[in-house]
Amino acid sequence: MTSADGWRPQAVALDIDGTLVDHDERISEAVVDAVGRAAAQVPVILATGRSWMSTVPVAEVLGLQRGFVVVSNGARTMSYPDGEVVDERTFDPATVIASVREHAPNARMAVEEHDGGYRVTEPFPDGDLGGDAIRVVSDAELAPEPVTRLIIRDPEASEADFVELAERLGLHGVSYFVGWTAWLDIAPEGVDKSTGLKVALTKLGVDPAGLLAVGDGRNDIEMLTYAGLGVAMGAAPDEVKAAADEVTKSVQDDGVAALLNRWF
Repeated sequence: MTSADGWRPQAVALDIDGTLVDHDERISEAVVDAVGRAAAQVPVILATGRSWMSTVPVAEVLGLQRGFVVVSNGARTMSYPDGEVVDERTFDPATVIASVREHAPNARMAVEEHDGGYRVTEPFPDGDLGGDAIRVVSDAELAPEPVTRLIIRDPEASEADFVELAERLGLHGVSYFVGWTAWLDIAPEGVDKSTGLKVALTKLGVDPAGLLAVGDGRNDIEMLTYAGLGVAMGAAPDEVKAAADEVTKSVQDDGVAALLNRWF
């Protein structure tokens, strides 16, 4: 089944949290079925802020076969299921760490390690980092070498507080994304999910005009504008909806399934 103008996805990029997975960490049968039918016809690429280790279980639930995943908000593009790093972007977060300590002294910080685990300055709330291996270290030990991303978290703060914090930090030379909770993801300059998708699509020989991308967060905006058709989830913030070409239902209402059923 095609859309009215005859456009049809040649590849599909899907965010995970808030798009495929609800706040209870569940993926509905309708979504699993719809993604499976799409993946039988075109490449399906998971594009997420999660680490590789947190992404693999989702790919397994969806029954995805050989392909690519974009993790760490575009800083890493990996081949699935073997986990080979196809592309990686890193930066030195030392200046940002010092600025965070000045402007948000109670914030918790984390960096992703090469094995998919994390170094943290103190434990994050349960489930925040996807249950990966976690090591508590000092600020000085947090990033002895360049990293793919720096995560800043304060369970006592609000989303609005972190939008303000990002402005106060005066972040230069990096990209950043404010999450739906008091969560700030800092990535190498110019890196976002579209960075990894460009790598994957080049490998696949697919033009971006043929990409359908679906997401719900501020870290999905560049991906949605990069794709031939960018679709925001129903519960996405207004600025995400404004960046999208259209809006589907929320994750609770199986928005991804409703969308994919249009073509597959």
